[in-house]
Amino acid sequence: MQRAALPPVNCNKNGRKGNKKMKFTLDKAITYEAAVARMFEMLGTDKIMALASSKDDYVMVRNVSCLFYDEKIYFKTDKNFRKTKQLLENPHVALCWSGIQVEGLAENKGLVVDEPGRRFEEGYKKYLWQSYNKYSHEDTEILIEVSPKYVEIWDTSEEGYAFQLFLDFEAKTVEVKQYDKL
Repeated sequence: MQRAALPPVNCNKNGRKGNKKMKFTLDKAITYEAAVARMFEMLGTDKIMALASSKDDYVMVRNVSCLFYDEKIYFKTDKNFRKTKQLLENPHVALCWSGIQVEGLAENKGLVVDEPGRRFEEGYKKYLWQSYNKYSHEDTEILIEVSPKYVEIWDTSEEGYAFQLFLDFEAKTVEVKQYDKL
């Protein structure tokens, strides 16, 4: 099976070489606050994300159903699962969806049904009903809150040129790096 040829990276959206200056979908002088807002705008209300955790140099990756609010990432898991044991012993995790890569710290917030206001449970029912209906066990499901520490976002300009945003949540800084060369 032969693949269609892709246009060279330094071409405009019509595949022709152009000498237009790159126009980012975001201003290169973007503030940290605007970059965080962009991240959560891209994530929306819910996503299935790949979660990586490790214990004793043994790394595991699995998908988790996530909700996003209060500038944090939330998912639930059974308190008896291997990933839960890993998270309790080593809270450093990484999550990934599409072009968003998050490094952060996971914290056990207790049983899902004990969350004040039950915001996660309500959001899970609304946005992830099938998962909620299949995998909810009130007596063993715990809520995990991930506080982002460092985030890398891949994005493209209006002309299709790639760039990256690097967000440091502790220093509250953002850096924009052009990937494609003009």
